[in-house]
Amino acid sequence: MSQRNTGVTAQVVNAHACPVREVLDRVSGKWSVQILVAAAHGPIRFTELERSIEGISRRMLTLTLRNLERDGLLTRTVHPTVPPKVEYELTPVARELHETLQRLTDWAERNRVYIAEARAAYDVEHNPELTDA
Repeated sequence: MSQRNTGVTAQVVNAHACPVREVLDRVSGKWSVQILVAAAHGPIRFTELERSIEGISRRMLTLTLRNLERDGLLTRTVHPTVPPKVEYELTPVARELHETLQRLTDWAERNRVYIAEARAAYDVEHNPELTDA
């Protein structure tokens, strides 16, 4: 047995990480984040979401909204009008998530230059042939 072996199997790690990974995969998806940000300012209609999220198809918007509703992050309200008016709104849990996403966005904005410089320095050190062009 190597000194690095702690006796923790991959199955044990995956059993604990799987539910967390599933949640993170769902809420960090490209479309989920954009929908959560768009809905953060109050109730929003399907067509408003469709117009505000560049590149999303109607099908992908529908699937993502359904998944976010299923996960308890959005509420869907159908108003009895003709035609029916459907609005989506963040739940309290999603509002907390939006605050976290906002902090992450702020961090990324503060550190984007640092990260770009670190990447450039790494590339010069590890791939000098790429920087000679």
